[in-house]
Amino acid sequence: MKVVFHVDEMEKWQVATGNINNLLKLQPDAEIVLVANGTGIQSYELKQARAFIAAHPNVSFHACQNAMNSHNLTTADLPAGVEVVPAGVLDLIELQGQGFAYIKP
Repeated sequence: MKVVFHVDEMEKWQVATGNINNLLKLQPDAEIVLVANGTGIQSYELKQARAFIAAHPNVSFHACQNAMNSHNLTTADLPAGVEVVPAGVLDLIELQGQGFAYIKP
């Protein structure tokens, strides 16, 4: 099972991570990517985001470079393990093309 979670609002971070935890309980081998863009990019600066990322090494986390630019963030502002992608929208399209189911909390 392959799933991409899309967080484009900072307020949706907690819902998305709850969804991921619930999915992993039922499908521990699921291939999961969380893509943050828009104001959701700021979620990566939260303490709870850093803790969640550290606790979930098998989940991939992507950050939209365009959103980072819009919010004056650099890679130094991101937790370790977050991959910067040129555009979150393009990343979502490519992931769906690879068979990832799209979830937007």
